[in-house]
Amino acid sequence: MHLLDPISFSFPLLASATQAADSSMVVAAVLLSLVVVYLASKVGGELSNQVGLPPVLGELVGGVVVGISVFHLLVFPEGGTDSSNSLIMSFLKITAGLTPEATPAVFAAQSEVISVLAELGVIILLFEIGLESNLKDLMAVGIQATVVAVVGVVVPFAAGTVGLMTLFGIAAIPAIFAGAALTATSIGITSKVLSELGRLNSKEGQIILGAAVIDDVLGIIVLAVVASLAKDGVVDVSKVIYLIISATGFILGAILLGNVFNKSFVAIADRLKTRGGLVIPAFIFAFAMAYLAAVIHLEAILGAFAAGLVLEETEKRKELQRQVCPIADMLVPIFFVTVGAKTDLGVLNPAIPDNREGLIMATFLITVAILGKVITGLSVFGQPEINRLAIGVGMIPRGEVGLVFAGVGAASGALSKPLGAAIIMMVILTTFLAPPLLRFVFPDPKTVDSGSDQLILDGSSGTSLVIEPPQSRVPASNDSGNLEVTPESSDR
Repeated sequence: MHLLDPISFSFPLLASATQAADSSMVVAAVLLSLVVVYLASKVGGELSNQVGLPPVLGELVGGVVVGISVFHLLVFPEGGTDSSNSLIMSFLKITAGLTPEATPAVFAAQSEVISVLAELGVIILLFEIGLESNLKDLMAVGIQATVVAVVGVVVPFAAGTVGLMTLFGIAAIPAIFAGAALTATSIGITSKVLSELGRLNSKEGQIILGAAVIDDVLGIIVLAVVASLAKDGVVDVSKVIYLIISATGFILGAILLGNVFNKSFVAIADRLKTRGGLVIPAFIFAFAMAYLAAVIHLEAILGAFAAGLVLEETEKRKELQRQVCPIADMLVPIFFVTVGAKTDLGVLNPAIPDNREGLIMATFLITVAILGKVITGLSVFGQPEINRLAIGVGMIPRGEVGLVFAGVGAASGALSKPLGAAIIMMVILTTFLAPPLLRFVFPDPKTVDSGSDQLILDGSSGTSLVIEPPQSRVPASNDSGNLEVTPESSDR
């Protein structure tokens, strides 16, 4: 039984609340909460997509709108809010006969269930990210991308942590957590914009994408270390060293395990003939790895990410990605909307004198977030003609990865309301700014009309990429069946 000691499997709030509350009312409250969550995520995601921004940003903003900052539809007790502030509880009183005496217990149970679903959502999100992170590509990006990634982690982390502690007097643990949130880079947002610009296969594009993938791995390790420190509330140098070694060893061990486990997994999946024959064994493995990570005092999300890395190496990876996608579509939005709903942007209102420090803190984090990544372009060496500014700008967006940091930090209790809101503002603004800035620093590819043929030139180097008739220009496909985005197909 000593093996189970590091993890608390009890949910005292949930247990006591459900014992005192009518279970049918709890179910009704949870169902209404999910209606709010999915409406907010879908409307926000669609509106965000319409203006050319990633849907995940719309899900976050949708959560802010339905949460404590605006409509009070989805609120949680850990922010100091009680059941009287929840419009869902008020609606249940009117439509379902919920009594005032039973309301606090129902509210507590409903909040805990949604929070647990959000935690499950982020575990599945990291599993999905792992499935999409190709280890062969990661090892092939070379020293340039590795240097860019390391600089992009170290500089903003150090500047953010030291700045918060010295300029604002923030305690070590929350300052480290905020600094860690600055290390993230969203590969999804950057790759989408590079694809639209026809720069995905350029030298700059390859370095950006390679560095962003490495950033994800380093960021997850940093998150696991920082979240573990937040549980104790103190910075112990020996524990920091232990956590860094454990997290790194865990990822490397998972990669080595993949070489042994892959064939066994495929053989097991091929023998199963009932529904879920592939995805259920995959989730068994992912949750087991998440449990193992938690047992050794790391974060469950690190285990899920490692499981994704392992299964990405199997021949079933594409089919598995397709089957995991609808499950992620159900659970991951709960995480993003919940993060937004728990964020009280009112603490950044400059009209209230006490809030001005939080607003200044947000401005500081945004500045460090931008400059800390832009400077990474200067670390590229041996490439005199390369667009260093474009590489730095491509590393700016935090996106869904930054939200994972904010969500885990808020759940751990390490972040104060102003600091948590400041991190959310940093994630939103860096994600908003990155697409237009990338379009600005990358000039449009030049085209020269030559009769029936077109000469396509790379805007950064001026070198010829392809000469062919316009009718024959179609997107190429690589050996794995993925779309090979080339400059001449980027506007389709």
